[in-house]
Amino acid sequence: MKAVLQHPRTQAVLAWVQQWRKELAVFLLMAATLAGPFLLKPAQSTAPSHYDRRLVIISPHHDRIREEFGHAFAAHWKKTTGQTLFIDWRVPGGTSEIALLIKSESMAAFQQYWQTKLHQQWSPSVAQACLNPKSTPEDPARKAYLSSKVGTGMDLFFGGGAYDFEQQARMGTLVAGDGETTGLSGLAKKHPEWFSDAGIPEKLSGEPFRDPQGRWCGTCLSTSGMVFNRDVLRRIGIATDPVAWDNLADPRYYGQIALSDPGKSGSVTKALEMLIQQQMQLAHDRLKAAPKSKLDPDQLEAQAVAEGWNEGLRLILRISANARYFTDFSTKIPLEVAKGDAAAGMCIDFYGRSAEEDVRKADGTSRVGFIAPLGGTSVSVDPIGMLRGAPDPELATAFMEFVLGDAGQKLWSFRVGEPGGPLHHALRRLPVRHDLYTPENIARMSDGHEAPFEKAQAFTYHSERTAALFNTIRFLVRVICVDSHEELHASWKTIIDHGMPERAIQVLEDLTRVKYEAATGNIAKILAARDKVQETRLARELGDAFRNQFIKAGRMARNDE
Repeated sequence: MKAVLQHPRTQAVLAWVQQWRKELAVFLLMAATLAGPFLLKPAQSTAPSHYDRRLVIISPHHDRIREEFGHAFAAHWKKTTGQTLFIDWRVPGGTSEIALLIKSESMAAFQQYWQTKLHQQWSPSVAQACLNPKSTPEDPARKAYLSSKVGTGMDLFFGGGAYDFEQQARMGTLVAGDGETTGLSGLAKKHPEWFSDAGIPEKLSGEPFRDPQGRWCGTCLSTSGMVFNRDVLRRIGIATDPVAWDNLADPRYYGQIALSDPGKSGSVTKALEMLIQQQMQLAHDRLKAAPKSKLDPDQLEAQAVAEGWNEGLRLILRISANARYFTDFSTKIPLEVAKGDAAAGMCIDFYGRSAEEDVRKADGTSRVGFIAPLGGTSVSVDPIGMLRGAPDPELATAFMEFVLGDAGQKLWSFRVGEPGGPLHHALRRLPVRHDLYTPENIARMSDGHEAPFEKAQAFTYHSERTAALFNTIRFLVRVICVDSHEELHASWKTIIDHGMPERAIQVLEDLTRVKYEAATGNIAKILAARDKVQETRLARELGDAFRNQFIKAGRMARNDE
């Protein structure tokens, strides 16, 4: 060994390494960086090395859902056809990001079609009209788009909220199929019992469960609620689990609430809408029960809606003031709560129940819990729909049939290990088909005791009250609570520390600028115009006003004014 080290060639190599040691270190680090993804690549890729057909699905769904449905449908397709299938999942973010992507891809595809196939000149007016549901049916661009098979290169939109699917259907990016064999219209002809009150009702307690024109359909049920950590609650002096939305407005939750930016998550916006709807209904019941009320039904409804809107926003303001942050990803909330970094958060049922199950002890107890406030949330759906110009409409239809069929409905709801259940992860969702709730199936479900079709009767969704304000709610909460969170959070802490002075609270919670009349009037008008300049100006004006208002409330609490 000594002789080898003393050899002239060895000495020359060592001298070269010594001279270039810094450059060599950088080279080795770069090589390791480039090799890392290949070395760390999972042994089993989600894409087969060879496949006969490919299905492209854009989805906000959690990886557990994608994994279970991807594997189950691929196995089903292999068994029935002998073909190897590749499910190409596209996950750009939440439903808001997906909506923007579908719109931009559809617009780009139609522009190419308009110019190269129809040999027409592209213009701002054509771009404005083609995907605009408010365009007249006679508009050439709108008419050309709706009669075309212009696609995005994707087959299905799977997961999200009914509102986002209704918007896509109105734009024309979702289609019903040919009415015979493809799309939901084809499935309705093949399985009429699924699309009935005994199967999937068109509406339940005011919530849409499927599109009457067959462009989208719910696949499972969804409720909004609160995920919470009992250990953290006890540590901050709260002895009982939260049961209602207003529990999260308690000052003891200061810095312990996890929330998601509604601008990034349709499910979070839906939860906030339900909170507002509940306050509207409480106001309606209170006014109706008032003695010697001289309000006629229309006046009572108008006053209840206005009062409930203000009270709902006030609650959202307080809950936001308690929030330690607003995340871009709603999936982060249950993880933070489970770790103990937050006491509670708002999320959809699947995330909350999964978090509870992940930390459940052998005796069945768990430090994490989830509750959907009774009377404070509706039962809504997670839909699916076929995109215009789907590359493989036959395969897309087969996937929708699988999801809505017995196999898919059991996959949503059964426990791991049950016949027909998931292989690795309980998905903790409930079937959308009412006929699946048989005693035999309920016994195999993770949450069959929830009885969602019965609980839905405790809350009636009044679309005429807030449905048109869905984007307005998104916008206002972002401007008032998310963008101004630093000032809101600090002011609320000052108010708490100084004994909750009433005058300071009144200033903090002054929502005159965004009362119901303003929200349905000028604010809604600006947002509907889709003029980014006007929208940005409005956001700046409201944001500055509320930031100054929050700062003033903090000064008042310190007796500076």
